[in-house]
Amino acid sequence: MKAAHKLIVITGATGTGKTTVSGYLRDNYRIHRVMTHTTRPARTGEKNGVDYYFETPASFATKHFIEKVTYAGYEYGSSHESLEKNWTKHPFLSIVLDTKGAITYVRELPKEVVVLFLTIDNPTVLKDRLLGRGDDPAMVAARLKSPEYKRDLTLPNELKPFATVIKNDSWDEAREQVDQFMKTLALKSCGLARIDLEQK
Repeated sequence: MKAAHKLIVITGATGTGKTTVSGYLRDNYRIHRVMTHTTRPARTGEKNGVDYYFETPASFATKHFIEKVTYAGYEYGSSHESLEKNWTKHPFLSIVLDTKGAITYVRELPKEVVVLFLTIDNPTVLKDRLLGRGDDPAMVAARLKSPEYKRDLTLPNELKPFATVIKNDSWDEAREQVDQFMKTLALKSCGLARIDLEQK
């Protein structure tokens, strides 16, 4: 991979707005998301090959993964195949991962990776967001009690040198923080001059 390549790893607990930030980077900065694979069912409005590669357990097992994790009974992972395909089209990418996956990427690509860690001060907001996006109430309850959820609430020490923390209790405030992050990243990476830093 070329030195100018950057991969923005977006991480944090479920419900903190990782997908929202990924979409914002795509729409306003032309940062495309590395498509990841999952065995969970598609939510209402999600499309295969657009939001995720939705896999069966059998098809999931055929991929060559950089990282994968089981979360609330479903498998998630990012493959070498998907990353390499995306690098050929877009030199600057984002990927949504849990903190365990983020650590794997930092170890594999320390020069390319920067981390956005999303957090929310009010836990009630997290529950309301999960229910509001159409998740099954039983699935929401299971996620909020899962060890993975509790793990992802805290920024791991290994990620701290690479991470910018974004508080997302309010999207308006979080958006301003993301914009500032992008401006700072542009100053550090001359290649990012090709990215339009003005919002549409």
